[in-house]
Amino acid sequence: TPLIARNGLEGLEMARQHRPDLILLDLQMPKMNGMQVLDALNEESIDIPVILMTFHGNEEIAIEVFRKGVRDYVKKPYTVEEMVAAIERSLSEVRLRKEKDALTERLIAANTDLSQRIRELNALYNVGKSVTALTSIDELLPNILRAATEVTGTEEGSLHLIQGEELICRAIKQPDESNIRAVYQASKNRFAWHVIQHGQPLVVTPQELAPLRQKNPALPVAALYSPLTLGSRVIGALGVGNMRENAQPFRKQDAAMLSALSDYAAIAIENAANFAELSQFKDQEMNSVLVSLEQVISPNLIERLLTDNPQEALQPMRGEVSVLAVDLRGYPMLIDHVQPGQLVELINRHFSLLTDIAAEYGGTLDRVSGDGGLIFFNAPQHQAQHEFLAVEAALQLQHRIETNKLGPEGIRFGIGLHLGDAVIGTMGVLSGVNYTVAGKEVLLARRLQEQARPGQILMSDQMVARLGKRIQVNLLGEMAVRGQQALVKVYELLGLA
Repeated sequence: TPLIARNGLEGLEMARQHRPDLILLDLQMPKMNGMQVLDALNEESIDIPVILMTFHGNEEIAIEVFRKGVRDYVKKPYTVEEMVAAIERSLSEVRLRKEKDALTERLIAANTDLSQRIRELNALYNVGKSVTALTSIDELLPNILRAATEVTGTEEGSLHLIQGEELICRAIKQPDESNIRAVYQASKNRFAWHVIQHGQPLVVTPQELAPLRQKNPALPVAALYSPLTLGSRVIGALGVGNMRENAQPFRKQDAAMLSALSDYAAIAIENAANFAELSQFKDQEMNSVLVSLEQVISPNLIERLLTDNPQEALQPMRGEVSVLAVDLRGYPMLIDHVQPGQLVELINRHFSLLTDIAAEYGGTLDRVSGDGGLIFFNAPQHQAQHEFLAVEAALQLQHRIETNKLGPEGIRFGIGLHLGDAVIGTMGVLSGVNYTVAGKEVLLARRLQEQARPGQILMSDQMVARLGKRIQVNLLGEMAVRGQQALVKVYELLGLA
């Protein structure tokens, strides 16, 4: 029966009292918003799957609510199909948990009724729990079969799953092999098909197998099969056998233990499949978020935030950086001759190239403003020979503009290169926060860029001294640069040596 709350506080009280299977939670609510309700649920260790609904969806909200334990995220307006699919995904975990709890209760009852088998049942319980903890299907299936042969003390076995209309053997234990192999091969095992069709365990005695073994000696002397069942649906079969000539028929206790393990195995297989699906979904969502973030944040900074402590990664610091300052020249002459859309497209093509170059050479792209931009190297991550990367990036930028013919003749970048110590960190307020560099060395790079002609790359004396004979330059002389007390030696970069 659904419960309806008129505000966040009332919803929290209902969750405390009724412990529902699923909560559909709105982000914006009176008294307590969705975030506050999630925090309260987490503080009180109330583990109920939550689907969040909101009109105000963005990547930051999605990341935050998933960190708070939300199972799914639905953006309004949504279709009935979208909501039903989200509910089914979330409830599957609840259903599996209840089935597992019910199975555990059944095993405890069996322990009470069959005191003489308590050691075996305890062993089965421990094996089952270890199996259900596995989430990789390729690792899970051989472990299920290993557990089956151990609890029954058998020499051979197989695990079959239904794939479409076919029966596929996914794990096998041969009597002359110590290891269990993961396989994927079509099977016509008559005993596996029998338990799948009838949904009941099958004990095959030595007497029943004797005539069959005359035709096929590879068959076991005694065999035991159990269906892998989820609710009313049979998804496969688990079988074991003994090859010894004096093997005795399997007992009812053996069938009961294999049946219990089969129930554990079926839940574990379903759980692994759901986990794989959920992992794929989360990976797709994360990739989508990262792609969106990369439109506004440097890939270098995103990588640092994902691998390090975010607070430490964004702490202000002072360090040496190589700065590449650019300014697009020549396009103002087109303003009166082309449509606004064409001009914007032309500018965007050039700055898209700038973004690509920054990514290729590991630079951090500072926010592009107007017709200028900045790339800096050696932050947020340390880069060996960052000054050389900056030179290569500058040369490659001019080269691609020439070869790709991104616009009319005369539209080129003027570029300034310099290195030195700068303050590095997030600067700005509210929506204007940006990860950037600041200081007089950054200003010098900008001043060099201001002096550069279209297509020209100007460098400071510090940059040339660091690179030495690895580059070809032409000394232009000393220039008075705004913001610098002394004259500055300026070089034109001609290429690599």
